[in-house]
Amino acid sequence: MGHGRKKKRTHVTPTEEELDKIPRSLVVKSGSVGRTVSALVADVRQVMEPNTAARLKERKTNKIKDYVAVASQLGLTHLMIFSQTEVGTNMRVGRIPRGPTLSFRVNKYSLAKDCLRLQKLPRTSGTEYKSSPLVILNNFAGESKGKEFKLMTAMLQNLFPAINPSAMTLAEARRVVLFNYNEATGMVDFRHYAIVVKPVGVTKGVKRVIMAKNMPSLANFDDISEYVLREAFASESDVEDGPENSVTLAQDYVGRGNKKNEQRAIRLMELGPRMELKLLKVQAGLCEGDILYHGYIHKTKEEIEKAERLRQIKMTQQARRRQQQEANVERKSKDQKKKKGSKFDMAKNEPTQDDSEPEEGMSELESDSDASVESDDDAG
Repeated sequence: MGHGRKKKRTHVTPTEEELDKIPRSLVVKSGSVGRTVSALVADVRQVMEPNTAARLKERKTNKIKDYVAVASQLGLTHLMIFSQTEVGTNMRVGRIPRGPTLSFRVNKYSLAKDCLRLQKLPRTSGTEYKSSPLVILNNFAGESKGKEFKLMTAMLQNLFPAINPSAMTLAEARRVVLFNYNEATGMVDFRHYAIVVKPVGVTKGVKRVIMAKNMPSLANFDDISEYVLREAFASESDVEDGPENSVTLAQDYVGRGNKKNEQRAIRLMELGPRMELKLLKVQAGLCEGDILYHGYIHKTKEEIEKAERLRQIKMTQQARRRQQQEANVERKSKDQKKKKGSKFDMAKNEPTQDDSEPEEGMSELESDSDASVESDDDAG
């Protein structure tokens, strides 16, 4: 009698605290956009998987307040909005529910299908999207780049879950999201890659034999070298991976033959989409509020101080109105309690029907009895 399969891998369920720390995004489009922008929204939504609303069905009548209303139920932390204007394509990234919001101009973009079309062997498995990507921020360091640059760095980094090296398994590292800042142009280049692990020290023909999931029939070949060195492989480059490109796997990795302590070469294969982003402005609230930074409108020191004073006055007025509203609510609740108490006292002091009505009934009976006696006397 055969024995059942023993379970070697155990899925660790994350705790509620860990789930609360995971950022979850909502990628939507606003207004009338074309097919290409709609396809870009779908590609970015796929990049943000698995911590995003992948099956969201939008309506043209949806407003930002509608998304904020359901954010607490779905555990959403960030909102990404794509829109199309006469000038170009825009992308807004905001923190739910109170902001801030970063507005970008998408100068150039390429869809995922366009990136895969340029590759000879594109990856289309889809299993890479079951885990969150690794985030790389290149050329984002620097104290002299301004507060808006620090805010942009923190916002882009917090779009994805943080990495815990002590608890993370190697098989979870399947994708990479790269944000590269170009100091010369002031643009942020967005790239999306898949991590590919390949054998080291063999030609491409041997690699295909080692990594092939479904080996073809070799009955028509006298030797395996005929299959490896056939014309299909002879035209390709046989450059081997050098030692600087190879690593030793610390754990078992996905794929055939990728076992622990094996030497493997790491490659990045682009999945798409591509975007070239330009920071336009920073708002204090969620798609509203004071403009903390603008890429084209620069204010003087006096204008900034005046705007700050107006903002402080506005905040003070809002605080006073809030206190007045709270005082009015408290006063109305006290008045309602007093009314309820006075009604209860009045009901308690009113004479009951058992105390008053029987006396009137008795007097009527007594008068009736007297009248009957008098009538009897007259009759006699």
